[in-house]
Amino acid sequence: MKIPKRKLFLLIIFAYVAFSLYAAYNVFFSTKVISRVHRVVKKESGALSGGVRDGGAVAPFLAGDWNPWEDEQVDYNSALTKKREAFKQHLGRIEKNKPKRYRVQIWGKAAIGLYLWEHILEGPLNPTDKIAQWREGELQSGKIDFSFYTGPAVVQGHVPLDMHSLVLVLNGREQQKVSYSTRWLEHVQSLVQSHTVSHVAVVLLGNEHCNNNFIAPYLKRNGGFVDLLFVVYDSPWVNDKDVFQWPLGVATYRQFPMIRPNAQLITSNRPYLCNFLGTVYKNSSRETLMQVLKQSGLEKECITTARDKWLPQETADSLRRYQTALAESELTLCPVGINTECYRIYEACSYGSVPVVEDVLTPGTCAAGPSSPLRLLKAAGAPFIFISDWKELPAILERERGMSQEQRVDRRRRLLEWYASFRQQMKERFTEVIEETFFKSG
Repeated sequence: MKIPKRKLFLLIIFAYVAFSLYAAYNVFFSTKVISRVHRVVKKESGALSGGVRDGGAVAPFLAGDWNPWEDEQVDYNSALTKKREAFKQHLGRIEKNKPKRYRVQIWGKAAIGLYLWEHILEGPLNPTDKIAQWREGELQSGKIDFSFYTGPAVVQGHVPLDMHSLVLVLNGREQQKVSYSTRWLEHVQSLVQSHTVSHVAVVLLGNEHCNNNFIAPYLKRNGGFVDLLFVVYDSPWVNDKDVFQWPLGVATYRQFPMIRPNAQLITSNRPYLCNFLGTVYKNSSRETLMQVLKQSGLEKECITTARDKWLPQETADSLRRYQTALAESELTLCPVGINTECYRIYEACSYGSVPVVEDVLTPGTCAAGPSSPLRLLKAAGAPFIFISDWKELPAILERERGMSQEQRVDRRRRLLEWYASFRQQMKERFTEVIEETFFKSG
């Protein structure tokens, strides 16, 4: 009997599929059927594994399924483990050789903190609103990551202190400021005692007579906790080891801004030889200055606005007039006040108006060495005009009249370059001293 071709074809297909399914089952699921070729008999291990028959005869022990790729898999896993270990060691070397970075927080509890942050360190502040209750910023300088907090809302116990190194900016000019600064010092002392803070530096707007005794007990040299002190004015304490002199800077408390020099500031034809806008105290050298200007007929060549009472705050209009005077004058006259160093010196530098500085010592306990007063600025090679008596002014202004516009522009450029370089030097010095004292000493 003939079998139809169609049935034969279907029978062959069925047999093929059945065989394929059976083979797949044996390969992937069956653990019981083991061929003689794929059987490992371990005679010696049988005894050790408890494979003993009645009468003491050793029975063969059947190992698990043999994997023909087992050795290769072991070699592969071993090589992979070695590669992973080598890569881990490589990452470790990279981390070890990576420059170490440190973190320092700055609390600005005096207006001079803004000069430190915005003018010296050139850090950003958010929000930009100058009267905001809370302002903060971050920057990198050298190996240090600085964070800065300032504003009336920065109060004791409510600053997010997440590092062990702190710079505190304080005002010690008068008794009310001293009392406020002392409370902050006591707060930080408690943080040191509780091991929340390990290193402390203070930037201090010192007393204009250099009487800063209130902070002496807090210095580490006297058994306190303050590692470093950066102090304004020519203090006799300065030793460039743990006490360093710091510049007074511009009057940030009067909202004096950071000035970015441009071509017009450098090359403009300034209509006035000099300027002086300030308070004229009785029986002071400022009275002498105003008399010299009047007697020499220089009032028309210089912008002058005198007042008999000091005003702590500027109005928007008075600040604008003052900045205009700086920008339109070749020279800025800087008579002494309670101290020789004054904000006007730095503000004049910001506009490229050469400071004419009365180079005389004022009463007090400030250092009286050969380079005083203004030893920090003199050491930095400040390109100022120094005089000891305002009667020298007419001769100085006569020389000014003889200068060409090209000479004036060149001098203006050099002054602006010097001031930028001075701020950069102070930034590097501040960063290096903190890094060396906080993170490398002892």
